[in-house]
Amino acid sequence: MPSFSPTVTGDGRTSRFPRRSVLAVLVCWLLVVFDGYDLIVYGTVQSSLISETGWGLNKATAGTIGSMAFLGMMIGAIFAGRMADSWGRRRTILGCAIVFSVFTVLCAFAPSAAVFGVLRLLAGIGLGGLVPSANALVAELVPTKWRSTIATLMMSGVPIGGSIAALVGIQLIPAFGWQSMFLVAVLALVVVVPLGLKYLPETLAPVRATGSATGKAARKAAGKGNTIKEPSGFSSLLRAPYLGVSMLFALATIATLFAWYGLGTWLPNLMQLAGYNLGSALTFALALNLGAVAGSVITAWAGTRFGPIPTAIAAAAVAAGALVVLVTGPPVAVVYLMLVLAGVGTHGTQCLIIAAVASHYPGHLRGTALGWALGTGRIGAVAAPQVGGLLLAAGLGVNSNFLAFAGAAAIAAVLLAAVGLKLKSKLSISHSPSHTGASNV
Repeated sequence: MPSFSPTVTGDGRTSRFPRRSVLAVLVCWLLVVFDGYDLIVYGTVQSSLISETGWGLNKATAGTIGSMAFLGMMIGAIFAGRMADSWGRRRTILGCAIVFSVFTVLCAFAPSAAVFGVLRLLAGIGLGGLVPSANALVAELVPTKWRSTIATLMMSGVPIGGSIAALVGIQLIPAFGWQSMFLVAVLALVVVVPLGLKYLPETLAPVRATGSATGKAARKAAGKGNTIKEPSGFSSLLRAPYLGVSMLFALATIATLFAWYGLGTWLPNLMQLAGYNLGSALTFALALNLGAVAGSVITAWAGTRFGPIPTAIAAAAVAAGALVVLVTGPPVAVVYLMLVLAGVGTHGTQCLIIAAVASHYPGHLRGTALGWALGTGRIGAVAAPQVGGLLLAAGLGVNSNFLAFAGAAAIAAVLLAAVGLKLKSKLSISHSPSHTGASNV
């Protein structure tokens, strides 16, 4: 049974992969489910906020409020990834989970659009920090050969959470009002956080664990006393040998999240504008998210077999093609199929990008790199609700949204092709061993 030097608990003992690590991965997965729930929850209540609250919202301002959570997620993803590398994964994950849960529950009691938007921003900061921190921890708990597969499968929590939001919304909104959708987040606070306190180990990159036997051995071998410390932080990502690929990962994530979060935010409303009632519109959102769940499994297998980058290029192309088909006004059965494929493609692409980032960077930069990609990528998530609302407010119709999201998916495919070329040209650098403590990875 392999053991992993990065997997160090808070009391300095190394934990083995089997039981404890599996439980920790499951806790992280449950937290990722809430990321997916939050993706769809605003879309499920958006029409209610416009018509029932008396806040004076229209499509454009509703899009602005929809962007607030994603703006917070961008802030949280950037800084939490860095904090996870510096302060430890466990406390960063749990802190983000508490922040997200508290402010999401408070959204149910918001008295105005302005307060609601601020609460969504604050909840987003916690939520945005969860994914890169959780992925960084999971990457350290699993064997290297399974890292890409587990990273991709763990992100299945996002569409599963979205599916839960769509299913719950069909029942809760008519019976208890839109506020009930935000009260669901109390489950994270009273169930998942205590599980995290019990099962999440503390891990740091091995080169930073200078007090451990591994760190001491590395210092002794190098003959440099206590001076060994790998450079970390965003400055390390934005210089050789990482600059080019870091920028391409960021741009590809921006495009991918523009398509994924744009669909997640606007799809129920778009389908209502197309003539469907709320229940039917939410079943379309469910189809999107079930497709994304399937995409997590399919891309995990394909990413392991063919590599995350080639598979991500294909997934992004599938999403772009499916969204273009929607513009042609196909029969309802085809609409459902295309939304499933759009879910497979958009979410699958993002899962594969995360897997590629987790595998490409060394341990002492992994959390920072994931935070960089997901944090800057949230620019796309912030822009998508706003752009969707502006397109509708300008009278350009439902198809303008589908074309915008299809274009973003196509751009992601092109950028990921550039990533593949970049990594191929830097193969000797990218595949240098990281477990020796050297910084030439």
